[in-house]
Amino acid sequence: MSDEDTHVVLARLLRLRDRREPMVWQIAEWVGSGIIEGRLEPGQDLNSVELSRRFDTSRTPVREALMLLEQEGLVEMKARRRPRVAAPSPQDIRDIYQVRRQLLSMLAGLLVERATDEELAGLRARVEEMRGLADGGDVDAYFWSHVRLQERMTEIVGNATLKQILDSLALRTLMLRHLSLTRSGRLAYSVDDQERLLQACEERDGELASALIAGATVRALRAVEEQLEQDAGQARKPTRRRRAAAS
Repeated sequence: MSDEDTHVVLARLLRLRDRREPMVWQIAEWVGSGIIEGRLEPGQDLNSVELSRRFDTSRTPVREALMLLEQEGLVEMKARRRPRVAAPSPQDIRDIYQVRRQLLSMLAGLLVERATDEELAGLRARVEEMRGLADGGDVDAYFWSHVRLQERMTEIVGNATLKQILDSLALRTLMLRHLSLTRSGRLAYSVDDQERLLQACEERDGELASALIAGATVRALRAVEEQLEQDAGQARKPTRRRRAAAS
């Protein structure tokens, strides 16, 4: 997936095309993609002055962009504190994935019912491209291709309410979904899941398709939890070394 396609996805989810200030678009896209792809880490400060210098603008569009990202759960803004990247709690993450599992199970069942053979062939071509990205270890490109694949599935299903609910969760889950793919071996597991799901759809087995996507969502949650636990362990190591040196 190209950088241009990535911007299109983010612009749609953030509803940036409804805004007249191009600078707000640019800042929100840069910060949003940085959070999702892990360049900006949970809990990291977002310095408005530094951002205004980066984009050669006043602090007003910076603040507006950060407020927009706050509404979507990517940024935290509290009184008398710098804005920072949101850090969802373990329970928040489990709750999000519980809802996502149910919604995606519904999506898979409807896809089996409503997708034409031609539309499934189009999905098959996308998954084959994703296999190449997974084999090449390109996490970011694979991730955005996966995002676009699921968007295409919702378009095919044509349930506006389901799409609206998935979109409302999308930005809160993108960071977590990207994080899950950074685990060793996860790209291969993920593309295998997509291929099995597509095969079930081609065989018109709605029950199996729903079960497969639910299982893939559970495995993604497990990968997120394992990666967060690993990151927390690494963050504690310097503290332990300092304590040992002081003793």
